[in-house]
Amino acid sequence: MLPKEPDKMLAPSEKRQSDRKKLIVDVNFNGGDATGIANTRDIGIGGLYMTTNAKLETGTLIFLRMTIDGKEIGISGVVVYTDPGHGVGVRFHNLSDEHQSLLNNFVRSP
Repeated sequence: MLPKEPDKMLAPSEKRQSDRKKLIVDVNFNGGDATGIANTRDIGIGGLYMTTNAKLETGTLIFLRMTIDGKEIGISGVVVYTDPGHGVGVRFHNLSDEHQSLLNNFVRSP
């Protein structure tokens, strides 16, 4: 299990590159040997944290489908942080311009 302050253990290239905003929505995910529904806790332009009991290892490629600001989106990512039994941190991968704009507008809105 990782320490309570995981950013202290991550290399600079693995730390968050953007601010996050609280967001609690259902997210359907598929990656590794796991498929299911989880809840997001927060989201940013670069990634999100989702609560799940699924066993997802660091480095697992994952596909997420969720609704943000009334728009359903599908995003690919990679698991960069695990807290077994609680959730995972996901960094988005190959984010489209449209999705990047949507996330940017959402994160910056009051």
